Amino acid sequence: MVYDILIRQVRDIIRQSIIHSDIEYAVEPARSGFGDISSNVAFLLSKRLHQSPADVARIIADGCIIPPDSLIDTIRAHPSGYVNAYARWDKLAYMILESSIREGYGSVKTGQSCIIEHTSVNPNKALHIGHARNIIVGDVVSRILRKAGHKVTILNYVDDLGLQVADIVLGFRHFKYDIEPPKGIKFDAYCGDTIYVDTNAQYDKHPELYKMRSDILYNIEQGDTDDARMAKEITRRVLAAQLSTCWKLGASYDILNFESHIVQSGLWSQIFDKLKKMKIATYESEGENAGCWVIRDKVLVRSNGTATYMAKDIPYAAWKMGIIKNPFRYVRYEGQPGNTPLYQTIIHDDGIEMPLKADMVITVIDSRQSNLQEMISNILYEMGGKNYIHLRYEAVTLSEKTAKDMGISTDGKTQMSGRRGIYVSVDSVYDTLYRKAYSETSKRNPDMGTDALHLTSHVLSVATLRYEMIRQDLGRPITFDMDKSTRLDGDTAPYILYAYARACRVLEKVRDFGHADTSCIYGDKELHLLRLLGMYPIIIRDAASNLSPKVVARYCHDLAVAFNAFYESCTIIGSGAHQGGRLYMTRAFGAVMHDALHMLGIDAPHRM
Repeated sequence: MVYDILIRQVRDIIRQSIIHSDIEYAVEPARSGFGDISSNVAFLLSKRLHQSPADVARIIADGCIIPPDSLIDTIRAHPSGYVNAYARWDKLAYMILESSIREGYGSVKTGQSCIIEHTSVNPNKALHIGHARNIIVGDVVSRILRKAGHKVTILNYVDDLGLQVADIVLGFRHFKYDIEPPKGIKFDAYCGDTIYVDTNAQYDKHPELYKMRSDILYNIEQGDTDDARMAKEITRRVLAAQLSTCWKLGASYDILNFESHIVQSGLWSQIFDKLKKMKIATYESEGENAGCWVIRDKVLVRSNGTATYMAKDIPYAAWKMGIIKNPFRYVRYEGQPGNTPLYQTIIHDDGIEMPLKADMVITVIDSRQSNLQEMISNILYEMGGKNYIHLRYEAVTLSEKTAKDMGISTDGKTQMSGRRGIYVSVDSVYDTLYRKAYSETSKRNPDMGTDALHLTSHVLSVATLRYEMIRQDLGRPITFDMDKSTRLDGDTAPYILYAYARACRVLEKVRDFGHADTSCIYGDKELHLLRLLGMYPIIIRDAASNLSPKVVARYCHDLAVAFNAFYESCTIIGSGAHQGGRLYMTRAFGAVMHDALHMLGIDAPHRM
C-alpha cells in the first residue's frame, strides 16, 4: 500500500540519520500542519542527548539523505520537536488513485480465524432499539475483520430455555391467550408486548404463579414434555420474526446455536464436572444459596436443579473457545437473503459436521454484562482458553422529541425493559425512518419510479439507523434523535450518501474520461482528498486491531467532507487539462467510499 511505502521510506531515512539505532520510534501519517508523515523520534532521543526535542529534530532533519528515487521530497524539523516528511505528490497522486480503484483495495490476508457472537436476543419479544446497537456493532465488526483478512464465523445464540420462555408458556397456558396474534401484529411483538408484559405484571398479585413458572421451566429443560414442545413452537416462531428484522437491517449469520441443544448435548455436564474437579464451582450447604452450586457467590445451579444463565453461558463459551469437543451437527436454516448460507445446530446424527476453531472469540454484549463476561473469561483462562474478548457497548435511548413524535411514552424511564413494557421496537423505528425517507426522496425526485423510491427509502432508513449506532465510541450511551440523524448536513448517514451520489452524477455525465494527468493536482482541497484516499488501508487495520466501527464511520464522514470541499472549489467537467485528473479523483472517491460503506453494511444509492 502507498502509505506503507511512504512510512517505510521515512523510517529508513531517519534510521540512517541517527546513531542510536536501538530506539523504537513511531512513524505515522501526520495530522494537519505536520507534513505527510511524522515521527516522534526526537522526543525519544532528547533525554539521551540532553537536548530539547526541537534541537534534536533539527539535527536529524539536517542529517537525512533522501534517495533520488524516493517518494519523499523533503524532511523538516517542526518547532514542536516532530520530524516531518513531505511527499512527492507528482509521483504519489497517480499511485494512490491507481491503487484505490482496484478491487480489494485495503484488504490484507492475515490467515487468522475469528468467531463473533452477536444479537443473541431472548426469543420472547421483538427486537428493541437497544438490541439494534448489538446487531449492527457485531455485523460491522465482522465485516471489518473480513476486510482485514480474517476468516470470520458469525454466531447467534438462541436462549430457548430461560425464564423468559417459561413466562410466555405460562401466559399462553394459564391466561388462555390465543396463539395467533391480532391481524397486522408480528408474532415477536405479540409475545413481547402482550404476553410477556401482562404475565410479569401478575406475579406480585398472584405469588403462586412463581411456582407454576418454576415447574414450567423444569419441564422445558427436560425436553420431552408438553411444555417443552410448546416452548419450541413459540421460540422458533419468535426467532423467525426476529431474524426478519435482522435481515432487514442487513445483518447475516453463519450458525444459530440453541441453548436447548447445548443442554441436551451434555456440554454442561462436561464443564460442570471440570468446574467441580478444579474447585472453581463449590456447593453451598447453608445460607441464602443453600443447596446451590456457586462460583464466587454467583449461582450456577439452583437448588431445584435448574441452571442459571451463567451455567449455560460457560459451556457455550468453552465450546466457542474449542476447550471441549463440538457435539453438534448442522442443517440449513432457510430464508436468509443473499449468498450466505445459514445453519442451525442439531444434536442427532443427521446433518453435516462443521468443525469450528478460532484464534479469537468475540462476544458482543452490552456493558451491564461486563462482570459476568469477565468471570467467564477468567474461568476459561483457568481451563486453557485464551483470547476471549467481550466487546461491550452502552445503552440506547430515544430523545424526548423522537419518542413523542412516535407516540411512545417511556414513563420517565431511560433503560429499555421488555419486562416493564418500556419497549421501542426496531421495526417501529425503521418504519418511521422509512416514511420520512420516502416523503423527502419523492419531493426531491418527482420523476423517480415507485420501485426506486422504495429501494432508496429502505437504503436511507437502514443507513441512518446503522450509522447512528456506530459513529460514537462504544463506551458512550446513544440518544437516538430522528431529526438530527436524517439531516443532509453534519455527521449523518444522509450527508455521506449525498456526497457519494454527487460523485455518481458527475461520472454519469462523462463518456470520455480523457487522460488522467495527475501532475495538475496541486490544490489544497485536492491534496487533502488524495491523502484520505491513500489512508484507507491504514484505517482498515486500525479499525480491525481495535475492533472499532467508529474508525470507519469517522473516515467515511471525513472523506465525504473532503470530497464536498473538492467538488465545490474545483471545476471537474470542463476544467481543461485538469479534467482527466479530477475525474480520476472522483472515480477513486466513489470506489473507496462504496467499499467503506459496505464495511458499515450501508448500500450507497446513486440518487437521493
